[in-house]
Amino acid sequence: RLRAAFAGGGASETLDPHRANLFADAARAKALFDKLADYGPDLAARPRLAERWEPNGTLDRWQVTLREAVFHDGRPVTAEDVLHSYRRIADPREAFRAKASLEPVDLDASRATGPRSVEFVLKRPTAEFPNVLAAFGAYIVPAHADDFDRGPVGSGPFRFVSFAPGRSAVFRRFDDHWDGAPYLDEVEFVVANEESARVNALLGGQVEYAHELNPTTARAHEGKGQIDIVRLRNSAMQAFCMKTDRPPFDDVRVRRAFFLIADRKELVDAALSGAGETGNDLFGKGYEYYADGLPQREQDLEQARFLLRRAGAEDLRVTLDTSAVAAGFTEAASVFRDQAERAGVTVDVRMGSKDSYWSDILDGGTLCCYRSGAMPIESHISQRLLTDSTTNATHWRHRDFDALYRQAQSTRDTKDRAAVYGRMQRRLYAEGGFLVWGFADWIIGTARTVRGVEANAPANTLDWARFDKVWLA
Repeated sequence: RLRAAFAGGGASETLDPHRANLFADAARAKALFDKLADYGPDLAARPRLAERWEPNGTLDRWQVTLREAVFHDGRPVTAEDVLHSYRRIADPREAFRAKASLEPVDLDASRATGPRSVEFVLKRPTAEFPNVLAAFGAYIVPAHADDFDRGPVGSGPFRFVSFAPGRSAVFRRFDDHWDGAPYLDEVEFVVANEESARVNALLGGQVEYAHELNPTTARAHEGKGQIDIVRLRNSAMQAFCMKTDRPPFDDVRVRRAFFLIADRKELVDAALSGAGETGNDLFGKGYEYYADGLPQREQDLEQARFLLRRAGAEDLRVTLDTSAVAAGFTEAASVFRDQAERAGVTVDVRMGSKDSYWSDILDGGTLCCYRSGAMPIESHISQRLLTDSTTNATHWRHRDFDALYRQAQSTRDTKDRAAVYGRMQRRLYAEGGFLVWGFADWIIGTARTVRGVEANAPANTLDWARFDKVWLA
């Protein structure tokens, strides 16, 4: 049994894969369930339960063929299970994570064309439909499944043994997994919200895998022979999130002033101990379609003060929500508070609960610390920046922006599609709500006996937190 320590979500945790939001949720869901596709290290969709997919000539119908796979109860994974799963996610009464990603699909018109084939009918031509199949949280569950916490049945590499919300989950090897049985007999997910608790458990032999260590810890132990450090380079966007629909950030001049207040290099050096690189207020540095031609934004306190005066906000006072829920959050808040002071802005740092921070900040407050793992830029937009996105933390809601997204999705030529994404990113760069100051290395600690942890695996991609290919030596 490999024991893996993650920060968790308290007593409200669930094994419902469509409600997966935290990294611990995603790791557990990945062990128990499968998606039709998942993201490789380059953020391109790779087949999983889907053996292949083919579009028609107009990109508005896609034929998906399933591989031969079975659920943990021995039943085959069928087209009906796929349609049930997607229709559940799209339920208008719910707010499942992948709901916005599935929006292009007309699930009423989509149908099974055989036991292992699905014809997806789309509302409009969609060139990047494989990203829908790989969307975060778009797991396939058995038709009519509704009890996910007492005896969940999936088609993933591990099957359910036990679950204590906020404490631990134990899963056992599924010998009939389509991709081969895991090397491990069992994996146990242990909740340890404090980074120090995860490190001490690793050093003390209580766990063999510790997710998300901070750079200072990594530097203290790297190469010392007691534990191994795995760095997943530039995996996590680090940002401050401004609510664009409420004062003071409903005034674009205030948002632009905050862009200019930030000294990004100082934030990376202080909050990440240098374990990352500077951001430029856009998600997805280095990914396909990233607008790398925009000038790197630098601190300009004089211009920031000018914009604040124009906005009538010379003596601005704002509350910055943060929490010890993620490495670097509290440090970044302190650094930015000091930077803002030099521009005449008073930032009051408010510490939030580790257990409820992520749910609280989606709707509450005006300014908060934020981060994201890897996903295609298209998915970041669909999940966070459209009017009906379920995790729209900046409250960025613009119908013309939604229309540009739909235009990009229906553009067959890659170069033309990139041009539309470029227009969208230039607007976000000029007036968006994400102040993206850096991209952090994701740091994992493992016992010396652990083998098979993939280093080329940004957070949220296929090989991140993938325990079916890990073993104990």
